[in-house]
Amino acid sequence: MTPEEYLDGQVLLIDKPLKWSSFQAVNKLKYLLINKVGLPKKFKIGHAGTLDPLASGLLLICTGKFTKRISELQGQAKEYTGTFYIGATTPSYDLETAIDQTFPTEHIDEALIYKTVKLFLGEIDQKPPIFSAIKKDGVRLYEHARAGETIEIESRKTTIHEFEITRIALPEIDFRVVCSKGTYIRSLAYDFGKAMYSGSHLTVLRRTKIGDYDVKDAIDIMMFEESI
Repeated sequence: MTPEEYLDGQVLLIDKPLKWSSFQAVNKLKYLLINKVGLPKKFKIGHAGTLDPLASGLLLICTGKFTKRISELQGQAKEYTGTFYIGATTPSYDLETAIDQTFPTEHIDEALIYKTVKLFLGEIDQKPPIFSAIKKDGVRLYEHARAGETIEIESRKTTIHEFEITRIALPEIDFRVVCSKGTYIRSLAYDFGKAMYSGSHLTVLRRTKIGDYDVKDAIDIMMFEESI
């Protein structure tokens, strides 16, 4: 692809590796496009929707004139697959922090799991995790959390379009979710465990779709580097 084509606008489908931040992925591509393709240092580039470092999968990176499409792409429905660990919670609702509480699971069976799924379909109220980048009083929530501060977080409306259980092997439950912009799958994990009178946290997360874009069509960052 020529420098002009990148500047005219491209949507690059990247399969973000585990433990990379979305910011790191954008910076890596920016470096490659400047140093290997010859784009000017101040060309426009950005991603359409953050993916946590502990998640892998589809990251849309827009270049040039297509950076104007970022807000439109961010608003599209997203599909995720992953794993809940039932019977324990963590402060971050995932593996970023250690288990802080354990809960009984003896009462949990397939019937209760499938009954609980129905509670989360459609529009729901959801509180973002305290370990998130949302700002309150000008400070990101994770900064409050790391300082040991207790913060009241307001719930938000979000929509779960599809919620499918794909494997039950307690304490693990695998799932597939299609949801609206602003949904926190970590919060869904926490709330799902609570709704079953137990606890839960997210141990695996992969974003598989954003609108009509599919991770099957995405390229690994290292493969992208080789291809240019």
